[in-house]
Amino acid sequence: MGSPAIKLIRSDKDKEIHIRYSITGVGADQPPMEVFNIDPVSGRMYVTRPMDREERASYHVSIQHPGLQLGCTIAGFKELNQPKPVQSAGGWLLNGSQQVPRWSGRPVAPGLYQQQCGQQDQGSDCPPVLGTAEATPQIWGQFCPLATRTLSMSRGGWRSWGTGERLRAHAVDMNGNKVENPIDLYIYVIDMNDNRPEFINQVYNGSVDEGSKPGTYVMTVTANDADDGTTANGMVRYRIVTQTPQSPSQNMFTINSETGDIVTVAAGLDREKVQQYIVIVQATDMEGNLNYGLSNTATAIITVTDVNDNPPEFTTSTYSGEVPENRVEVVVANLTVMDRDQPHSPNWNAIYRIISGDPSGHFTIRTDPITNEGMVTVVKAVDYEMNRAFMLTVMVSNQAPLASGIQMSFQSTAGVTISVTDVNEAPYFPTNHKLIRLEEGVPTGTVLTTFSAVDPDRFMQQAVRYSKLSDPANWLNINATNGQITTAAVLDRESDYIKNNVYEATFLAADNGIPPASGTGTLQIYLIDINDNAPELLPKEAQICEKPNLNVINITAADADIDPNVGPFVFELPSVPSAVRKNWTITRLNGDYAQLSLRIMYLEAGVYDVPIIVTDSGNPPLYNTSVIKVKVCPCDENGDCTTIGAVAAAGLGTGAIIAILICIIILLTMVLLFVVWMKRREKERHTKQLLIDPEDDVRDNILKYDEEGGGEEDQDYDLSQLQQPETMDHVLNKTPGVRRVDERPIGAEPQYPIRPVIPHPGDIGDFINEGLRAADNDPTAPPYDSLLVFDYEGSGSTAGSVSSLNSSSSGDQDYDYLNDWGPRFKKLADMYGGGEED
Repeated sequence: MGSPAIKLIRSDKDKEIHIRYSITGVGADQPPMEVFNIDPVSGRMYVTRPMDREERASYHVSIQHPGLQLGCTIAGFKELNQPKPVQSAGGWLLNGSQQVPRWSGRPVAPGLYQQQCGQQDQGSDCPPVLGTAEATPQIWGQFCPLATRTLSMSRGGWRSWGTGERLRAHAVDMNGNKVENPIDLYIYVIDMNDNRPEFINQVYNGSVDEGSKPGTYVMTVTANDADDGTTANGMVRYRIVTQTPQSPSQNMFTINSETGDIVTVAAGLDREKVQQYIVIVQATDMEGNLNYGLSNTATAIITVTDVNDNPPEFTTSTYSGEVPENRVEVVVANLTVMDRDQPHSPNWNAIYRIISGDPSGHFTIRTDPITNEGMVTVVKAVDYEMNRAFMLTVMVSNQAPLASGIQMSFQSTAGVTISVTDVNEAPYFPTNHKLIRLEEGVPTGTVLTTFSAVDPDRFMQQAVRYSKLSDPANWLNINATNGQITTAAVLDRESDYIKNNVYEATFLAADNGIPPASGTGTLQIYLIDINDNAPELLPKEAQICEKPNLNVINITAADADIDPNVGPFVFELPSVPSAVRKNWTITRLNGDYAQLSLRIMYLEAGVYDVPIIVTDSGNPPLYNTSVIKVKVCPCDENGDCTTIGAVAAAGLGTGAIIAILICIIILLTMVLLFVVWMKRREKERHTKQLLIDPEDDVRDNILKYDEEGGGEEDQDYDLSQLQQPETMDHVLNKTPGVRRVDERPIGAEPQYPIRPVIPHPGDIGDFINEGLRAADNDPTAPPYDSLLVFDYEGSGSTAGSVSSLNSSSSGDQDYDYLNDWGPRFKKLADMYGGGEED
């Protein structure tokens, strides 16, 4: 059949009858199909194609009935390139005539072997087990026979086989009758080293801190082998092939050959010198035997991570800067540092501190996140007059602490010199707001206080001048030189400009520096009240019944002053005129109120002016005679004025009311007549129509004609010739017969009838004709010639009339040269030149 038989199946009855053999089960008539077949006559069983243990490792189940006398068959086969000697435990392996001690460890060729049970195997379960080698016969190996299917690792460390798939052999006669009971077969596929180790990843990434000690764990690489892991075929070992770069040593790392753990083996890892290592790792099976094993490689990239082993250092030991006084948030110096650690990491980021030279906290140092520079910034204004310069000592460190064993560098400190420049500062008022107290009513010109300012520029010889910035009532003056404040008017506490007895004014103090600077100060004047306001009686008007005891008038007083210059008030009636005290009486209620009532039994209805003297309690007291208008009227039973009584009390009698009504009627009549007259006049205006169309009436219309004059460049003429002379002597002295016709005649003029000025609308035609005749016969009417004098434009004109010019030509003249003068003379050239040709 081309392939060696792996099993011979014989029945004891094949000597008596002809037996036919067959197999069923997995690998025969069940998937995978036709892996095994059997010679039906001889009973030899064959493998039809190469087998792969990694695809399927076994074909076997338990034996149902071992009725055939086949002996014990080997249960396993294991390939080794270097066989291990094993102690003999008795028994032989048979392959035809070849006998091999069962535990000798001699290499044998792949094929069919039978196990001969020795004395030590008596009583053990020795099922018929088949063993075959995978791949080709050229691969030699050492087998390990099994006495039972439960052989443990104690016998030479070889494998134990588990349960596989059922494969059953049958024996029947020529008629198909069963001769023997079927028997179960166990077939195992013996492993060969036909798979290379495969790494889980082709590239592994790991990291280790710079400066790590030898033995520091870095990473783990892992490779898997598809071969049997309990045999050398699947036992993988690791080693490092190359390391790049080989600095500072060519063997910076080592790898555990069994686990694949990579660790450091040498000191000297420095990220600032080598940031990354590339390590090629090789995995080899056959327990790392490079001669027989299969190998594969992977790449391990080891990154050296940064630790803060480099302190920041200033690039120079001293820095300098300059700042104007009174400025804040100004960067005055940039401090540069160098740090060899990982940029933009906590090991690189700089932190600056001022350790001396700034006890008042005028400066701070901020870190530029991009450049890592320190920006010395003013956070509290400096004063040139107090400090002209600062000597700062600064120190720089990192966000992360330095690594163990690393010391700060002496270059981590530096000095910063900051010069302060003087600027012109504004004068200021030491007391602002300044409060003074005085009585109101002080006379004009009184000196109140000196409100002076201080110029902080002590080293500049500057003068300070004062002026008012805000004085709402214009009550104050300030001396421009020394700031002395005097009153310009009487200060009145009761003024509307006073708030809570305080008057407030703002003054300006300015120096003469370059540029000038100024400051403001506020002066508050607290005015103490004096009794300068007499009380005023309230109310001003009231009403009362004409009979007493029906009602009274409650009166009080108002005083613009404040306590103690107000109440209690004293109310009394004057003695003059005597009728006041005769008709009225005042009853005191308390310090602020009194009652006014009638003294007599009846008083005629009307309006009465009752004078009352009100006196306050000031020192000295002030009084005021106020008049209250009292309407006396008849009252009803409730004490209220009746309607008729109220009218009567208002002082209007019946005659007065009638007179008012007559006046109103007369006024309305006049208005009506005026409206009627206006309507009639409008109607007459529309009934009289003009003889001509209003649009053709030129009396009230402006006629606009086209203006054909040239531009300004064409008006280069002497306007003085148009001025009116101061005298008329040159006209009066002219010889007879010579007169300018563009001048109004001088001397006696004939009298003409006066023309009507406003014609009747109906005679407009006659009006026009009459005006035309008058104009034709009036030598004094313009136009005299062509010059109309509309206004007098000056004197001194020496020009004569252009009307007196005569042509001096006495014959034919050639005007063709006018054609050469341009388009403006074209018309003139056509008139003269063309006429001759015609």
